[in-house]
Amino acid sequence: MFETYWDPVWLALKLATTTTLLLLLIGTPIAWWLARTRHWLRQPVAAVVALPLVLPPTVLGFYLLLVMGPEGWVGQVTQSLGIGLLPFTFEGLVVASVIYSLPFTVQPLQNAFESVGDRFLEVAATLRAAPWDRFLFVAVPLARNGFLTAAVLTFAHTIGEFGVILMIGGNIPGETKVLSVAIYDHVESLEYTEAHWLSAGMVVFSFVVLVTLYALNGKARSGALR
Repeated sequence: MFETYWDPVWLALKLATTTTLLLLLIGTPIAWWLARTRHWLRQPVAAVVALPLVLPPTVLGFYLLLVMGPEGWVGQVTQSLGIGLLPFTFEGLVVASVIYSLPFTVQPLQNAFESVGDRFLEVAATLRAAPWDRFLFVAVPLARNGFLTAAVLTFAHTIGEFGVILMIGGNIPGETKVLSVAIYDHVESLEYTEAHWLSAGMVVFSFVVLVTLYALNGKARSGALR
């Protein structure tokens, strides 16, 4: 009985943590470039980053399944490297989640970097700080609320993913059966008690996430007013 609840929860937490850490590494340079560049590719790149917000999850999952399948170029590369196919594995879920949750990391970071402005960076430049030092020791600390918001949003969004996860991972216990898929599986099997407990946990988790975000935004506003 305990495993019925714990295994999907643990797998969802593991997936959300892995996805959040990877996206903070991948999304930070993308957000910095989008916030600072005036290149004509800025808008197309921003549109590609935001695409998962408007695409139905099943559409994104379907094309990822094709690309990572045996006939897709990613699938052929992974097979040639001896990794095997990514669909219906935890690693495949990570790849899909990174792509699907990308805008939830990049957009808060981009807004935070844009709010930093040029003043502090120009002062650091006059003190002969290298571009990397200006980014690491000036921009990143000033954008810390953006990093917190991005981390919370990405983690919460990954926990609640369903369509992409089901398309890429299916319903394999202990491997791809995350929390949202477990709820669907219980409902499909008319196991409403189990579905109720898992769903109630998701409601509480979502409430805590929203309270955390509002608290972070409130602190950011009060700090700006000072």
